Amino acid sequence: MEIILLFSTVLQTAVTVFLLWKCYHLKRDIYDFTRRLDSSLNNLLNDEKLDSIPYQKDDLWGMVYEKLLRLSHMYYHKNEEITREKETLKELVSDISHQTKTPIANIKLYLEIMSDENEIAENPEYLKKINGQVDKLDFLLQSMVKMSRLETGTIKIQKKASLVSETLAGAIGSVVPKADKKDIRIHVKYDENLVLSHDKKWTGEAIFNLLDNAVKYTDFGGNIYVSVCRQEIFTKISIQDTGKGIALERQGAIFSRFYREPEIHDNEGIGIGLYLARKIITLQDGYIEVESQIGHGSTFQIYLPN
Repeated sequence: MEIILLFSTVLQTAVTVFLLWKCYHLKRDIYDFTRRLDSSLNNLLNDEKLDSIPYQKDDLWGMVYEKLLRLSHMYYHKNEEITREKETLKELVSDISHQTKTPIANIKLYLEIMSDENEIAENPEYLKKINGQVDKLDFLLQSMVKMSRLETGTIKIQKKASLVSETLAGAIGSVVPKADKKDIRIHVKYDENLVLSHDKKWTGEAIFNLLDNAVKYTDFGGNIYVSVCRQEIFTKISIQDTGKGIALERQGAIFSRFYREPEIHDNEGIGIGLYLARKIITLQDGYIEVESQIGHGSTFQIYLPN
């Protein structure tokens, strides 16, 4: 009986010691977990990147730290993206400032010249010049608004079955005045009855931007060829010009926002026409290709799903 009692006492003592040891280690693990979690959260709050140290133990802290590490990488890359956007915004503000200085200065100059009523009657061309400068400012601001609304998702692409001929007519009609000033002939070939599911307004905007670009880079007396071809999966809208062409090393950059060819950097424009065109077509699950050779013109091909 005494042996049983002794054994029971020893067993109870061992269990008690084990429970105390277990409680001590559990408490230590909880404090350690809390300390590590607090340290990691402080690093995240201070925009500090967590160390990519893999934990060998498959425990609770290891699983939690893995998720914290993923959050750290996500916020780090997000901050990088925000920084790039800030830099882009600075460039945008600088570019707009540069582009608007000239027309604003010209308008002020023309208004000073026309301050005398007699000057208005004698120099009606100043009115035309002022209108031209106002149109330039309007173009710059409208382009920036379009880009902003497309990028922020304010404008939703609304596709519906429409005649491609109507979309082309609107885009070509808008660029004809500029083409006529340079004696550039626009040749068009398409099926008048071709119907395609697309956003008529914004697709027309994309086509206009490509045509406007073609006119800008084509010399006096040149030609622009527009054609439409329905393929098995996509409908291809091709715009070919007889302009100066694009160097191979620059073809990867022409769709970038604010990109402009060095040769015409002082001309009007801010370099977002091609960027907007690609954005519009991409939002419709399509894409744009370019083929060009210096001195032999360029061909831009829009592919829209049937």
